[in-house]
Amino acid sequence: MKTVLTIQSGDTPSYYCPLLLTGIPRAEGAYWLNIGNLRLPAQYTDDGLWCVIPEIPAGQSVQATVEREEGEHPYRVSVEEGEDRIAIYTDGKLFTAYIKSGNPARPCFYPVRGPGGVSVTRHYPMSHDVPGETTDHVHHRSMWIAFGDVNGVDNWSEEPGHGYTLHRQTLSTYSGSVCGGFETLSDWTDAQGNKILEQHLKVRVFPQPDEEHLMDVEVTLTATEGDVHFGDTKEGGILSVRVASSMDVPCGGRIENSEGGINEPQTWGKRAHWCDYSGQVEGHPVGIAIMQHLSSFRHPAWWHVRDYGLMTVNPFGLSAFTGGKENGEYTLPKGESLRWRFRVCIHRGNASEGRIAQRWQDFVNPPQIHVEA
Repeated sequence: MKTVLTIQSGDTPSYYCPLLLTGIPRAEGAYWLNIGNLRLPAQYTDDGLWCVIPEIPAGQSVQATVEREEGEHPYRVSVEEGEDRIAIYTDGKLFTAYIKSGNPARPCFYPVRGPGGVSVTRHYPMSHDVPGETTDHVHHRSMWIAFGDVNGVDNWSEEPGHGYTLHRQTLSTYSGSVCGGFETLSDWTDAQGNKILEQHLKVRVFPQPDEEHLMDVEVTLTATEGDVHFGDTKEGGILSVRVASSMDVPCGGRIENSEGGINEPQTWGKRAHWCDYSGQVEGHPVGIAIMQHLSSFRHPAWWHVRDYGLMTVNPFGLSAFTGGKENGEYTLPKGESLRWRFRVCIHRGNASEGRIAQRWQDFVNPPQIHVEA
């Protein structure tokens, strides 16, 4: 079987861009994408055929073929579910684990491995014996999903009376040569365990060269029990990270956003397509960026990002961000959903060295595919 196609880049060059090929029949065997002398593995998921294309200059097109052969590709990404976590390994090393149960309030991703094998997120409070780490804000658990005012319930902190996110079901896990991931369902509840809404989480990880990673995170919140009111508070964010303490700005770290803002005074409370936090961890220059997709609710959302290491996307806390000029509360009617799509990039160096602006373009404007009849 051979399918001929054209890959057309946009106004910006692509760089190790995940690409979804649709319209190609699915069958048993190993798929390959051939571009000139390049022979790249391709992998089927429920969405279609995924591959990662190294580089295409801006405004250019390349001819390619998709071929299928007997056998299977060796896995680069392996996803293993245990009693309390879903672990994702890339090239035989733990990249991250979604700790679905056992935390005081809600699941989190920990650790998040960067180049050099170091974690770009803080170990505390999952580990208490890391020299030099800060120990403030116990609810800042590596990388997590939460918000501080949902029908009046605080599902952000771990203070008395806080709400919960309770893992209910793992819908799927998959491993592969190009990517691996999982889907889960969780309930957001009040302190007594009464369900407020349902969370559908989709995660897909793409290993990149030089121990870099791309991690696609899709969060859908559905008002299953009744109307859900999201209050106007800065205390929260749909996707949040607390970076390693040595990356904090007072320690030499750097915050950058898509609008050219640098560090907290120029990025906190500002709207931006992406925000990046970089610095040194155990002598390795590393960074982590969160990029928002255009289809996300209230894109581009505002950023609750602090010099002390917090970075989070907050689409509701407008009163704090605008000095009271705007109000960001929102009521989600029963039966309806809000959706956010993020791409997290764990990279070497700062935002420029990690090509974050280019990678955001790859996320929202990937090369176009034309399959020849």
